[in-house]
Amino acid sequence: MNHLDPCKDRGYISIGDHALLALMDLAIESYCVPNFDSPSIFARILDKDKGGHFSICPQVAFSTKQNYLPSSNVLQTKFMNEEGVVTVTDFLPRQPSSATTRPLLSWLCVRGKMPIRLECAPAFNYARSSHTTQIMQDNTIPHPPSSPDAGAGPLHMRALFTSVQAELDLDLRYVPESALEAVPEPQIELKMLDLTKKGHLGPSVQCAFDLQEGQIVTWVLRTPPDHRYSEALRPRKERAEELGVPFEKLVKTASELRAPEDPILTKSTNTYWNSWIRRSTYQGSWKEAVNRSALALKLLIYEPTGAIVASPTFSLPEYIGGTRNCLLTTSRDYRASWIRDSSFTLYALIRLGFTYEANAYMDFIFERVKDKNSDGSLNIIMIVSGEKIFPEAELEHLDGHKGSKPVRIGNGAIDHVQLDIYGELMDCIYLGQKYGKPLGYDMWCVVFETLICDHNMDRVTYGIGLLYENYVVKVKNDPDLSIWSVRRHTHQPYNALNSGHTREVRGAKKHFTYSKVCRSSDKDIIPVVDLIIRCRLCFGLRLADKRSLPCPRRMEWLQARDELYEEIMQKAWNPKTQFFGQSYEDKDVLDSSLLIMPLVFFSTPSDPRFLATLKKIMLTPERGGLTSNGLVYRYDVSKSDDGVGGEEGTFCLCTLWCVEALARAGEYEKPLLTKAIAMFEDFLQYTNHVGLCTEEISPAGDGLGNAVQGFT
Repeated sequence: MNHLDPCKDRGYISIGDHALLALMDLAIESYCVPNFDSPSIFARILDKDKGGHFSICPQVAFSTKQNYLPSSNVLQTKFMNEEGVVTVTDFLPRQPSSATTRPLLSWLCVRGKMPIRLECAPAFNYARSSHTTQIMQDNTIPHPPSSPDAGAGPLHMRALFTSVQAELDLDLRYVPESALEAVPEPQIELKMLDLTKKGHLGPSVQCAFDLQEGQIVTWVLRTPPDHRYSEALRPRKERAEELGVPFEKLVKTASELRAPEDPILTKSTNTYWNSWIRRSTYQGSWKEAVNRSALALKLLIYEPTGAIVASPTFSLPEYIGGTRNCLLTTSRDYRASWIRDSSFTLYALIRLGFTYEANAYMDFIFERVKDKNSDGSLNIIMIVSGEKIFPEAELEHLDGHKGSKPVRIGNGAIDHVQLDIYGELMDCIYLGQKYGKPLGYDMWCVVFETLICDHNMDRVTYGIGLLYENYVVKVKNDPDLSIWSVRRHTHQPYNALNSGHTREVRGAKKHFTYSKVCRSSDKDIIPVVDLIIRCRLCFGLRLADKRSLPCPRRMEWLQARDELYEEIMQKAWNPKTQFFGQSYEDKDVLDSSLLIMPLVFFSTPSDPRFLATLKKIMLTPERGGLTSNGLVYRYDVSKSDDGVGGEEGTFCLCTLWCVEALARAGEYEKPLLTKAIAMFEDFLQYTNHVGLCTEEISPAGDGLGNAVQGFT
């Protein structure tokens, strides 16, 4: 298979703190351990030669079928030709302790006959760190010694990869079996593989073997556990004779002494996923697609803290070879938790009944709210451990996906001013306390503190009723960079000896309508639109009302909300073109982020101004709209001065916002509901072969950008 296949042609599996992407030919092309944001060991998706990979593939012509097992995140791949069929089950096992062992398991079950080739070529620390490789006897699985009198076959070997620079070890092992009588176990022999000419910084391992009907081999790639087995536990022929038991029985007994956190095989993984998805309360249409989406969202949760990553990948381009990759944040590292993206994910999980995950994330976000910046603001991004440092760097030694450079790690947008996040944060907190664990007084004080700050004091004071400066009211008239993180012009190249982040020159701040709306919206109070600032004000008011919590500046918040609404209606609405503009400064530019207006209850879906904006967006780009073939662009890059230029694909999130806006408006205009259904069913055709979505879709229908993208 061409290892530069579209981004969408991949399956995704995770264990709750790290994840991998696998091609249809079972080449693992993206894998970072031990955490989502750890340096990669496999990154061939970003450099086909030296990025690192793990592949198991037939050596003859074949066709493939790939799917998730029903109601599960266990990935199954079939290799087929006229001579035989091989079934591969690939997953990261659920186990009591994943802190010490992080195995990657691929099971091969065969029907017929087929030659197979395995390659394990790790490239530690984003292919920057060298490593050594040893092929040695596998003593982690007790087995008879290889001696003539014992009648044993070849030694059972394993490969150990050690990178001192990356401070990481990996070992590769296997378990051969036979499921049929009179069929021997497959013969496995590991050999060294030299890929240094392609840029690898250490030896790799290869193995060619034949499988026939009934033969099975399980491959395990993991970081070795810390514990060591006592030599007294290892079976010996002399010890068997001393005990008067067959040597084979002693071997089997010793195998059962394996530490519980050191499994080779885990049969409970599929049961875990089946049980998890059964908690869903969803009973509507397209249930299979909804369940698959929920299972994918679950894979984005960093379970040690409850954080939700925006995507498990980094630096996948939004346009192949385009100039926008150099200047836009969308080709950056998304292995962190965005307040905005997490609020979308949380909303979906809550409405499906997964309140445990919602409560875990709320615990995470409350800890972050307690640790605000000195001016009372919050960073738009936190890494999964909760820290606020995510330095950006360019990896100039990597070629990029299909040659689309640069390859970036970290994200310089962490210090962006995006005022919409406060509305989304309040929305998130409101939903969390409504459907999950109720908000207590002490936590309300922390939330209230986010709204009330005194910038003339060197501390933020807890307490309700103090006449401190209201942060939301203060910033309600400020410009920002809004939802679409854009930067322009220069960067400082990454130096392998200096991991300092890149220096950015941001696009100009403006009074973006989206940010205004989300600062002002509410479900029960008359809406206002500086979109996200209004969200923050109104959900703060709603929280106080629903929980009978004190809100001494209620009237000031109401006044700010109402003023913001009138301001948006006057300054964002373009009476000539009959739509809401992207910003106060660019009222002639359409922006599909404004489709969120009825979703955050800024306007009703039947409001004439919103309907006019919606119908304008639904036009093709040639006719002044943003919709092409049922898919929606973020904005017209030829009209919006984002400081970048170039082209991009349609944005999946915007397409789905459009579907929901049409569905809501369809309650009043039935043809719009019919359009929403047709548009959604058409969108489902752009999900990949296992039902996953990318960030964007190219004009040719290929997936672009990071995958899997949580907000999609």
